[in-house]
Amino acid sequence: MDRLDTLTAISPIDGRYRGKTAQLSGYFSEYALIQYRIRVEIEYFIALCELPLPQLREFDSSLFPKLRAIYENLTEEGAQRVKDIEKVTNHDVKAVEYYIKEKLDEIGGFEHFKEFIHFGLTSQDINNTSVPLSIKEALENVMYPLLDQLVELLRSYAEEWSQVPMLAKTHGQPASPTRLGKEIMVYVYRLSQQIDQLKACPITAKFGGATGNFNAHHVAYPETDWREFGNKFVAEKLGLQREAYTTQISNYDAMGAVFDALRRINTIIIDLDRDFWMYISMEYFKQKIKKGEVGSSAMPHKVNPIDFENSEGNLALSNAILQFLAAKLPVSRLQRDLTDSTVLRNVGVPFGHTVIAVESTLKGLRKLILNEQKLDEDLEDNWAVVAEAIQTILRREAYPNPYEALKQLTRTNQKMTRQTIHDFVCGLDVDQKIKEQLLAITPHNYTGM
Repeated sequence: MDRLDTLTAISPIDGRYRGKTAQLSGYFSEYALIQYRIRVEIEYFIALCELPLPQLREFDSSLFPKLRAIYENLTEEGAQRVKDIEKVTNHDVKAVEYYIKEKLDEIGGFEHFKEFIHFGLTSQDINNTSVPLSIKEALENVMYPLLDQLVELLRSYAEEWSQVPMLAKTHGQPASPTRLGKEIMVYVYRLSQQIDQLKACPITAKFGGATGNFNAHHVAYPETDWREFGNKFVAEKLGLQREAYTTQISNYDAMGAVFDALRRINTIIIDLDRDFWMYISMEYFKQKIKKGEVGSSAMPHKVNPIDFENSEGNLALSNAILQFLAAKLPVSRLQRDLTDSTVLRNVGVPFGHTVIAVESTLKGLRKLILNEQKLDEDLEDNWAVVAEAIQTILRREAYPNPYEALKQLTRTNQKMTRQTIHDFVCGLDVDQKIKEQLLAITPHNYTGM
């Protein structure tokens, strides 16, 4: 089985779930990493020409589009050529440099300029710009649109069901009623808050030469302010923020913050998945049935909430990896060790599991059918929940020991019904208008603001 496809892939991200995760291959695959590396190298060379360095003043800027075409039009065959060069160099970034020089020879006219490819840089100046750039663009082009779909679907449900009363459950027990739409709006609010926090996280890059001091740059061109150049290059060409003080590698603190922010979003969706799983088990929702689908291999009647379960499992796996990445990457021995290199190649994995999860949550939500009759039955079956309302109004009226009176009434094995509550209210020594107000309270209308 040398041929890799969805059946032979080891990871379900590239196997079973390839249909959901294929869009991420443009950001986190080996091909994508090579393309990002070429892009950084080319844009760096162009920035040196625009500076300009004395030896690059004569470079024809009309060739810039041809340079950019090297990464913009990179084919799988081109990426494979980089991998073939790597077999000789045993160094992935050096292989990119040699590949670019080959392409420059094909274009022609670069004989006196091509040694400024990768000029003064170390491999981490390329890796620690390429990977953050891939994360930034994956967030912008894949994650944010997908999360927006989830938030907007939840918002539409919140509006549609804004007036649907529902029995609340605290500690798993009947509690003061709420509205279904409001409970869904809680998730809209929480997700929106955390998505904003994720978007506020700076995406930073290390770009400062071998040990972060622009040593090679400075010794070659001491009159140039290389820190200013680096800041401008990273910000204007790549859309990232340059880390001002680093070792040979990125500090990874900002990347860790991104992973932690994404983990909080995942955790909220896990909470959502579990709630809707419970609502389905309580029969507050039925699920749309697709012809031909099987819920259980043994029990023909079953329609399982598998989409929410699939989502929860993938989110838990994503969070485990995100937590590891956020904890591991900022730690390195002295000015660098190589442990970050192999770990960085896995940054797309939690993105993949999150995409699988959110797609599953969306699928589960779209299958929901509101069973309003069951919500009404549960409310009618739990008249004890109006006790809070009654004792609060009695407190307002300075009725003696109202909490204790309602506690004595409701904390028995006797079932609280409409009649039980009304008999209690009618026996109170209060004004008739107060009794009328209390008698008007039901589990269906005691839902707050």
